[in-house]
Amino acid sequence: MISRRDFLQATVAASAIYGASGVGNWSRLAAQQAMSQDDLLQFDTTGNVTLIHITDIHGQLKPIYFREPEINLGVGDNAGMPPHVTGEDFLKLFDIAPGTPEAYALTYNDFTALARTYGRMGGLDRVSTILNAIRADRPDALLLDGGDTWHGSYTALRTDGQDMVNIMNALRPDAMTSHWEFTFGIDRVNDIVENHLNFPFLGANIFDAEWDEPAYEPYQMFERGGAKIAVIGQAFPYMPIANPGWMFPNLSFGIREDRMREMVAEVRAAGADVVVVLSHNGFDVDKKMAGNVDGIDVILTGHTHDALPEPVLVNGTMLIASGSNGKFVSRLDLDVRDGGIQGFAYKLIPVFSDVIAPDPAMTALIDAERAPFEADLREVLGTTDSLLFRRGNFNGTWDDLICNALIDEREADIALSPGFRWGPSLLPGDDITREDLFNATAMSYPNAYRSEMTGEFLHIILEDVADNLFHPDPYYQQGGDMVRVGGMGYQIDISKPQGQRITNMTLLKTGEAIDPAKTYIVSGWASVNEGTEGPPIWDVVESYIKRKGTVSVDPNQSVKVIGA
Repeated sequence: MISRRDFLQATVAASAIYGASGVGNWSRLAAQQAMSQDDLLQFDTTGNVTLIHITDIHGQLKPIYFREPEINLGVGDNAGMPPHVTGEDFLKLFDIAPGTPEAYALTYNDFTALARTYGRMGGLDRVSTILNAIRADRPDALLLDGGDTWHGSYTALRTDGQDMVNIMNALRPDAMTSHWEFTFGIDRVNDIVENHLNFPFLGANIFDAEWDEPAYEPYQMFERGGAKIAVIGQAFPYMPIANPGWMFPNLSFGIREDRMREMVAEVRAAGADVVVVLSHNGFDVDKKMAGNVDGIDVILTGHTHDALPEPVLVNGTMLIASGSNGKFVSRLDLDVRDGGIQGFAYKLIPVFSDVIAPDPAMTALIDAERAPFEADLREVLGTTDSLLFRRGNFNGTWDDLICNALIDEREADIALSPGFRWGPSLLPGDDITREDLFNATAMSYPNAYRSEMTGEFLHIILEDVADNLFHPDPYYQQGGDMVRVGGMGYQIDISKPQGQRITNMTLLKTGEAIDPAKTYIVSGWASVNEGTEGPPIWDVVESYIKRKGTVSVDPNQSVKVIGA
């Protein structure tokens, strides 16, 4: 049985929460009053097999703030179902009291106040401490990395992912799968896999496009606690659509449901007692796959950055969602006997960095990786008066800031910023360092274009992206969140079919309706087209921040959502 209170068993007095306004050591003292490392690591060891899951770290070696989404809409059968539940509804669903550490970790509510109370989360030296504790309890535990690991920070970009590879090797995963890893290019990925990685790189759904044969190992078999465990890798299926296909030209991806069915049958025939899918499909895609493919015991899901304190059960398959940016570590204990799972226990462990003691050896390794770049990382570019965050279906203040910079610096009417889910948050009053800026922009195709687009073409773009997000069939949901738009407002009805969702497009500076036949100057970044010209986005935003000194981002009310 799962106990919701296994997630976190300590609370803090309301006066300590809502009266918090200090900085510095206050968050550490408040966090340590509210909970202890023993509280966070306490676990009723069960059975004979332990799975540990981390995913979507996005290059974050150090503790960060990360605000969970305010809006995370599901469509079709997934409307109103986890993980498409946020805020107060999330707290009620999982019986979590407002203002508690778990409420801070899992929702956006009172984020700034609670962040100042409970402090930052994550840090791979804290994750290392958690892993050491689990391994002390269960020495043969399997650690599985869901991908989006090597990308998303200044140091990951400057080292082509080598900093993350080195640190992950030290954490000793047993296998990983992938997504953004491929944006370093196929040659670099293969170099890492063949020469630097100390554990399997799995992708049953990745094929050589020319020969139509598997490009990477599809699965790995492990013997743990007297049981045979098969781990099948499922990489992000929509690589050539969501990311530049020219970076990995000879690879073919896809959901490949029949391939998954074949792999499950193959590992079962080889004697697997437990079948685990290490996936980067995204939660709703994994939910559909679990319903369609019999024989999967556990899907460790990633890509959509969801964090759920309990598994979701579909067709006898447990879906485990472990969040992002190093905020959480999942532990799943299985009682495996008589060829199957007879019982289990689960805990989503929040990595409160002021409570979990860092592993000194891992801290030293992380500091060594960062040392050559420390001066650049720490350079202060400006200050923010606003909470800067990224998650949410339609807008985030980080991307609003980026759009403002694109309009001002590139002299554009309208700005487009991709709906990425990665990127930590900053609190009001925080300095914006170069590291912070790169946490929101560090990628291998950063050029900020400036081009002319008709109103009709802009409508097509928005409709295409909306269909990627709100198509009722999860297998057709091929991207991140909705493209962020600056300088233009619109209305979206998520219940409509493609071509009918986007209406009332308005140019904000004049209040005039967007004319389908008129041409507008549009600036954006992260185009998947090869040869895109323009300065890197971080240069554009740095210039804007330095010119402003202190940036403020007004609440974005330019998108009206109906049909939700």
